[in-house]
Amino acid sequence: MTTTETPDTLRRILDYSSRADPYPLYAELRKTPVALQEDGSYVISTYRELTGILHDPRLSSDVRNLTRPMAAVEGRATPSFINLDPPEHDRLRRLAMRHFGPPHTPGLVSGMEPDLAATVSGLIDGFAGEQRIDIVDDFAYPFPVTVICHLLGVPREDEPRFHVWVNAIIESIDYDPRTDPQEKLDNGVQATKDLRQYLGGLLEERHGRPGDDLLTRLANDDGPDGRMTDEEIISTANLLLIAGHETTVNLIANGMLTLLRHPEMLRRLRAEPELVVPMVEELLRYEPPVQIIPWRAAYSDITIGDTVIPKGSQIMLMLASGSRDPDRFEDPDRFDPGRQDNQHLGFGSGIHLCFGGPMARLETQIALTELVRRLEQPRLIVDPPPYRPSPVLRGPIHLHVEQS
Repeated sequence: MTTTETPDTLRRILDYSSRADPYPLYAELRKTPVALQEDGSYVISTYRELTGILHDPRLSSDVRNLTRPMAAVEGRATPSFINLDPPEHDRLRRLAMRHFGPPHTPGLVSGMEPDLAATVSGLIDGFAGEQRIDIVDDFAYPFPVTVICHLLGVPREDEPRFHVWVNAIIESIDYDPRTDPQEKLDNGVQATKDLRQYLGGLLEERHGRPGDDLLTRLANDDGPDGRMTDEEIISTANLLLIAGHETTVNLIANGMLTLLRHPEMLRRLRAEPELVVPMVEELLRYEPPVQIIPWRAAYSDITIGDTVIPKGSQIMLMLASGSRDPDRFEDPDRFDPGRQDNQHLGFGSGIHLCFGGPMARLETQIALTELVRRLEQPRLIVDPPPYRPSPVLRGPIHLHVEQS
C-alpha cells in the first residue's frame, strides 16, 4: 500500500456535481487505500482498512486530539457522546441506551411497530387522488420526524422551528474553508446554539415530573452510572433529534429511488413483503444514507499497511466506498437483496455503531413495504433527482413520483 496524494479525486467527490453518482470516484479513490491529502489529512477508502481502523482504540472521535483544530467544529458546545472517546463515550452511551433499547428497555423499538404502521398508513392516505407525489416532502421527511419527536418528547408542531436549525447544522458539517463561505460555518454554529437553547427549555420543564419520553427519563434517571448533567442531556437530545430523522429520511428516499430504478425488485417486494428485511440491508450497503465520516483524529501514530498516520492527524473515513469495495463484496455495484454475508458499513462499525440503527431499519422496512404495496404503478419523473448539498448525509432533496 502506497500513500500518495489524491486531492483531485476527493475534491470531485465533495463537489456537488458528483452528488448524484459518486461511486465511480470512490472506485478511483480505492486505488490508494490510505491517501495523504495536501492539508496533511488522510482519506481511507477500502473495506479492510476502514473496518480495521474503526475498531482501533487509537482512532479518536474527540476534536481535542487533532493537532490542527478544525473550523467546522470550533465554537461548538459540549460534544455529544458520538464525539467523545472511552470512558466518557461509554458512560454516556450506556445512560442513553437504558431508555432506548436492550437490555433495560428491550421492547421499545418492536413495541412501536403498530404506531409506525399507523403513521405510514396515514401519510399514504394523504396521497389519495394525487397523481404526483414528492416522496421526500410528503413522506420520507414527515414520517421519521414524527417518530423522533414522539420518542424524545419534542412537540411535533415545533418542527418548522428546528427544521431551519437542523438544515444549517447539516450544511456546516462538511464545511471546507477552501470553497465554502464563512457564513456557512457561522450559520451552523448559531443554529447549534439555538437548537440547544430550545432543547434546554424543554428539559427544564421535565425535571421532577413523570413521563415516558426520553427527555423526561434522562432528566430524572438515577441509574448505576449516575445521572447525566443537563449539558450532557441536551447534547444527547441534540444528537438524537438530528440523527434520529436525517439519516432515515435519506434511507427511505434512497430506497424508493433504488426500487423505482429496479422495477423487477419493486414488483418482487410487492409480491413477497418479507423480502424487505434483506432488501433494507442491501440498501444500507448500496445507497447508504451516511456516506462519509468527515473527521476522526489519530490518538497516537497509527500504522496501516506501510503507511504511518502521525499522531494528531485528521482522518476522513469513506464508508460508502468501503461498502462498494470489490475485494469484500462480489459485483458490488449491483443491487442484490439476496446477497449473503452483507457486513456493510451503512451504520458504521466499532464502538460508534449507529445508536438508532434498529429504529431506522424498522421505519424503513415499514415505509418501503407500504409504499410499494399502495402506490399505483409509480414512476420517476426526474432521474437523477435533485440532491441535498451535503456529501456526508447524501440523499435526494426531492423525489417526484407519478402514479396512475
